[in-house]
Amino acid sequence: MQGGAGVPVITLENIRKQYGTFVAVDGANLSIGQGEFFAMLGPSGCGKTTTLKMIAGFEQPTEGRILLEGVDVSTVPPYKRNVNTVFQQYALFPHMTVFDNVAFGPRSKKLDSSTIKSRVMEMLEVVRLADFAQRRPAQLSGGQQQRVALARALVNYPSALLLDEPLAALDLKLREAMQLELKRIQREVGITFVFVTHDQGEALTMSDRIAVMNEGHIEMVGTPEEIYDRPSSVFVASFIGSANLLPGVVESVSGASVTVRLSCGAVVDSSGTDFAAGESVTVMIRPERITPGGESIAGRSISGEVTDLVFQGPSVRLIARLADGTEVGAVVGSHTNLTIPRPGDSVSMSWDAKGSYVLKGHPEMAGSTTSNLDHVEANL
Repeated sequence: MQGGAGVPVITLENIRKQYGTFVAVDGANLSIGQGEFFAMLGPSGCGKTTTLKMIAGFEQPTEGRILLEGVDVSTVPPYKRNVNTVFQQYALFPHMTVFDNVAFGPRSKKLDSSTIKSRVMEMLEVVRLADFAQRRPAQLSGGQQQRVALARALVNYPSALLLDEPLAALDLKLREAMQLELKRIQREVGITFVFVTHDQGEALTMSDRIAVMNEGHIEMVGTPEEIYDRPSSVFVASFIGSANLLPGVVESVSGASVTVRLSCGAVVDSSGTDFAAGESVTVMIRPERITPGGESIAGRSISGEVTDLVFQGPSVRLIARLADGTEVGAVVGSHTNLTIPRPGDSVSMSWDAKGSYVLKGHPEMAGSTTSNLDHVEANL
């Protein structure tokens, strides 16, 4: 079982959820620690929302156990579980003020009025809405409504807060600002957050750890750095961020050093463990690790022809086609001192000693995961 730091607040033991013949979640084992910001990430239909609903009590597992703070709650109804959920639709009471929306939970528990007022104002201070206590939801922006929903869910201090893509309805800039705001709020209240999303950027920005799911299975659990730099599978590498996935065959192995002959003909040296000569593998190289137009480096370079060059403000995105037709992407700073090749130019692309990583098996689609429309659609 894969666990986080501290005492586990949520534990999943061999969880399986089946609807008729369809298996939505299969063999999920997970431990989420006290005070963690934990993300469940994956494409649509991978089972992440179903898993969240089972933790909340809205769905019951077909097999396995769900423990909250060590107590089996697999058959306990939602209102008896010490967790709260925030959905995409915030479901605020439109006829109530912000104060009354947040006070709904403490009043349901029949706390005295002075305690309710103290708790509500304390939580509104945390979400920076104390000055909006007497407004109604219709008078608030989308981000402010989001924070009211958070305050209402947190005011009774649950063991964990479950969030089902709560930022999906916000526009890009507000969503990015709310990512940082959510992380600040989580650190301030110290409550475990479990966040479901299909947005890799959100998960990498906010999470202490991430579970990457695919077709009902948990593919990998790790920190954002582990998942981005050392993914456990080709699927994880292709789903998280942008990557160049280059198929090849292992020529030799020496400790953690692996020499691979790529399908394009280049021989590269990389890192990885548990490989054997003759094995089919994929070399992953992140676009930002590639330096185009520099000197060729033995074991750490590939060559191709530039097909596209896109200015993106702080960076320039370059696409090159290798000898076997595979497209490779590179991202460099737009104000770099390098002379960036133009479309039609031949280019050598190199990377540093830690810039590549070997994975078992071949990708379904080789090359850049962001320049191939079929690849992008498959991951969505």
